[in-house]
Amino acid sequence: MKVVLQRSKEASVSVGEEVTGKIHSGFVLLVGITHEDTEEDVRYIADKVVNLRVFEDEGGKMNHSLLDVKGEILSISQFTLYGDCRKGRRPNFMEAGKPDHARPLYEYFNQTLEEKGVKVETGVFGEMMDVKLTNDGPVTLILESK
Repeated sequence: MKVVLQRSKEASVSVGEEVTGKIHSGFVLLVGITHEDTEEDVRYIADKVVNLRVFEDEGGKMNHSLLDVKGEILSISQFTLYGDCRKGRRPNFMEAGKPDHARPLYEYFNQTLEEKGVKVETGVFGEMMDVKLTNDGPVTLILESK
């Protein structure tokens, strides 16, 4: 499992003209799942996301987690995170999980985040989406379960 985490001041996702998710301060997560991922990978990444200390304290140091600041999450399924661009000019997506494997894990990931006390908004799995965000910092991290 691979997640690109971006700290954001606000963010939204739309499918066509319909806004399907919108948050205030928190994280935008681009979530990639490979065919080898399990619920254990999901739990590991979910725990990492909510507990990462990447929000500033009163002294300007990154000492607060998403839970500490009561932040929100905009979670976007993103199979292209497993695009292999080493050969040729077109990405190879063989490592991306097939929808029948990836969708349930993506849904479990979002559910696990909610169970940890975080508001989670989402895009629509497998759809073309427009994501708008205001980066905060910017702070961008890549999390991997393997």
